[in-house]
Amino acid sequence: MNTTPLKIIAMIPARYAATRFPAKLMQDLNGKTVILRTYEAAKSTGLFEEVYVVTDSDIIYSEITENGGKAIMSKKEHQCGSDRIAEAVEDMDVDVVVNVQGDEPMIDKESLEKVLDVFRGKDAEKIDLASLKAPIKEWKDVENPNHVKVVTNKEDFALYFSRSPIPYPREKEAGVTWFKHIGIYAFRKQALLDFQRLPMLGLEAAEKIEAIRYLEYGKNIKMVETNVKGVGIDTPEDLERARQLFS
Repeated sequence: MNTTPLKIIAMIPARYAATRFPAKLMQDLNGKTVILRTYEAAKSTGLFEEVYVVTDSDIIYSEITENGGKAIMSKKEHQCGSDRIAEAVEDMDVDVVVNVQGDEPMIDKESLEKVLDVFRGKDAEKIDLASLKAPIKEWKDVENPNHVKVVTNKEDFALYFSRSPIPYPREKEAGVTWFKHIGIYAFRKQALLDFQRLPMLGLEAAEKIEAIRYLEYGKNIKMVETNVKGVGIDTPEDLERARQLFS
């Protein structure tokens, strides 16, 4: 059991020009923008020494800093959130970096604590990063390519992530539970810096899931089960659902 105190910060990568729902982070969510709600939710957990939004957008940078928050402007164009965060933390004194998705304003503190606890547990030395998985109840969600699925080994280390149903249900009575990947990650700093230097390979390029790059290069991803699915805002319909939950 590792009892050494860890220096933990949260980074919220935030692009203005999202492909599926442009400017979604600046949409109104019951009186505040989505990105500001997410920032405030991360701060309110009390789990982090610092919380930053890291962005390529002057609009998002101003939104956070003018509301008393901390934001970092990315110096380079990045293909994914991990690259953006790696640039931001390169010169920081930090042990674990939590990537909070900017479009997930309903952060669950209990789930985050579970993810961070694995860096103090029996597997801590071999964990490069940790993330969350939640059981999927409905088959339509298993089939939905917007829901990334994950399969793990018996120690809950990730074997693979996919937009397809995994495992494939050839034997429907096998008693398998399908799991959705919840996009909150906790990285060791070195894993992030390694990611930034490693080129994208074929599996990641095909699926468009950045977690696959870590697997392709032999990194260990510990998955933690939660029953809290959160509300990721990928579409206008998701935003409307989030508004109803907030009100």
